[in-house]
Amino acid sequence: MSLDQPWPSTSPRDAEVSAGAARLTVDLRGGGLRELVVGDWHVLDGYPSGTVPAARRGGVLLPWPNRLRDGRWSWAGRDLQLDVVSGQSPNAVHGLVTAQPWAVLAQADGAVTLGTVVEPRAGYPFRLAAAVDYELTGERLSVTVRVRNDGDADAPLGVGMHPYFAVGGGPVSDLPEGAVDDAELTVPARTAMDTDGGLPTGRTRPFDGAVGRIGDRVLDVPLTDLVRDDDGWARVHLRGAAGALELAVDGAWRWLQVFSADTLPAGQRRRSLAVEPMTCPPNALADGADLVVLAPGEAWSGTWTLSWTPA
Repeated sequence: MSLDQPWPSTSPRDAEVSAGAARLTVDLRGGGLRELVVGDWHVLDGYPSGTVPAARRGGVLLPWPNRLRDGRWSWAGRDLQLDVVSGQSPNAVHGLVTAQPWAVLAQADGAVTLGTVVEPRAGYPFRLAAAVDYELTGERLSVTVRVRNDGDADAPLGVGMHPYFAVGGGPVSDLPEGAVDDAELTVPARTAMDTDGGLPTGRTRPFDGAVGRIGDRVLDVPLTDLVRDDDGWARVHLRGAAGALELAVDGAWRWLQVFSADTLPAGQRRRSLAVEPMTCPPNALADGADLVVLAPGEAWSGTWTLSWTPA
């Protein structure tokens, strides 16, 4: 065989858009948020181009967010088994798309749309078309996730995204462990789901969203019963030395997971705060809680936004 035979393309790895002082980079491996910089403020605790992001940083979580106990679930009379992450408690984690290629479907000034296809497999026998629309201005990022059932049977699913927000100031490489301790947090949620090993225990409890200074509080909790403004959106506020952030979610997102990153590898702990918009809680494919179910040809979409005010 000749050495000049064709090879698959290995570039580009990213898509980038900018607006004013803001620059956004999205990863074509997984379709998620790799970097968001406003002036010299690295708003996202991201990762270098071409590397595997730790802890699903910025990832698109589809067709389920969070954990599924033992990867086992049932649908329409069928018992299904997804691949699991090995460990003390092996579970299926954060969906199927974070390691697969996404394509640029459209790009214009300040905006880019990525897309991919979730192909059927033994543990998830449904075909989904997925797209994420990123729109950037100098003051705000808008993210819309769209999913369409491209199969011939009803498809159950959940959706999430996994941004980590850095408000401690300085470049990501210089963020110290504990940088979130001095941050001030308000979460518009009234109910917390109790979990064990990241999976629901069956109990819930009231949650006071006026967290205030995070301090040494350990946060890894699914939250729901969101308090919404008159426009139907719920708004999270996070403030630190670098500035203030507002994460707003529309009615498609019924859950937020707040994670203070205490279980990450040394050097990454508590330097940023993950606030994850989710349509459903952990183990939803098995429990049926707040699942989105799409008929053949039917589509779903959900939008969240992030706005910033530098210090």
